[in-house]
Amino acid sequence: QQVGTSATSITTNATASGDVYKINALYISNVDGTANAEVDISILRSSVNYHIAKTLVVPADATIDVLSKPIYLEAGDALQLLANAASDLEAICSYEIITDA
Repeated sequence: QQVGTSATSITTNATASGDVYKINALYISNVDGTANAEVDISILRSSVNYHIAKTLVVPADATIDVLSKPIYLEAGDALQLLANAASDLEAICSYEIITDA
């Protein structure tokens, strides 16, 4: 998805899901050919943002693999992204849903 200048969830684990989301990969690409861009990446839990990365620089025409190890979203959590410039960054998130069944 495109990363905008307002915090946006790339994936959300519903409050009553009873599931855990295992986030395996998060890639951020800068599609601007000349300017660097910055991104904030956080987990939103109980209306509080806990940052995974803050003002992470993504060079022009480059892609960053953000996660070195998986992270887990509990029920009610959301993985959010926020860019410093509109239309420069795109993100792809790969995850598994672990159900309590």
